[in-house]
Amino acid sequence: MKRDFVTISDLTKNEITEIFELTGKIKESQKKGIDHKILKDKTLAMVFEKPSLRTRVTFETGMTQLGGHAIYLAPADIQLGKRETVPDAARNLSRWVDLIMARVFDHKTVEDLAENATIPVINGLSDLEHPCQILADLYTIVEKKNTLENLIITYVGDGNNVCNSFVAASDILDYRFNIATPAGYEPNKDYVERAKNVNLMYDPHEAVADADIIYTDVWASMGQEQEADKRKQAFAPFQINSELLEHAKKDYLIMHCLPAHRGEEITDNVIDGPRSIVLDEAENRLHVQKGILVWLSQHG
Repeated sequence: MKRDFVTISDLTKNEITEIFELTGKIKESQKKGIDHKILKDKTLAMVFEKPSLRTRVTFETGMTQLGGHAIYLAPADIQLGKRETVPDAARNLSRWVDLIMARVFDHKTVEDLAENATIPVINGLSDLEHPCQILADLYTIVEKKNTLENLIITYVGDGNNVCNSFVAASDILDYRFNIATPAGYEPNKDYVERAKNVNLMYDPHEAVADADIIYTDVWASMGQEQEADKRKQAFAPFQINSELLEHAKKDYLIMHCLPAHRGEEITDNVIDGPRSIVLDEAENRLHVQKGILVWLSQHG
């Protein structure tokens, strides 16, 4: 039976461990210049409804380094649901390529792709989840802290797709997850109600006090531009800055999935500071997604 990666919950703890172990081997091979053309002659179709820097570059580069090929399908090229239906696109792509990665607005689009494709489908981002980002984040934390168990990850900001995926992963991987957000901007209610290790808070100072990892993201995501001014006012007390970090543990690490709106959700001196692991996190998008591609190819 083919496997997809539409949501973090598609994977078990053991399967995530397998992907992390595979990622480590692939990353080491890449750093040492050792050939690792595991996906030789394989092709990835990359379906984009939204623009991207990290997602496009890391998946395309990853396929090249793995010996395969990636095809970029821009919004104007495919027009999912307009030029043809999502099921028809999925069935056609299944006859030509080996994997599909989709970066979409509506989570149902990637669900429909997975349901109708006979090849593995990867969620490169949807309005509900960002599972590739979260696997890369968690892998980075393991690199820095050697474990996830009993760690406290504090997310300060909008309860968006990144936050939802962190919530979903918390019960699989046994870390505690604090969320500090203004009232009305909480993550998906169903996700929070199912989670056992999540603490929803409204005071960022309290939330960062015992955090091992302090994480933030933009206050207004793509498609929310018309709310930007309103959100700036609501989120102003939730900025990651020197004053807030005076309340944090001494050995905290700073993470951000990027792109960052510097001077809004995070200040320059923090994102560029000695406790920031943002660039390590960004690099690991490449390595972890290579692990995902290989793992799905082996299991799909």
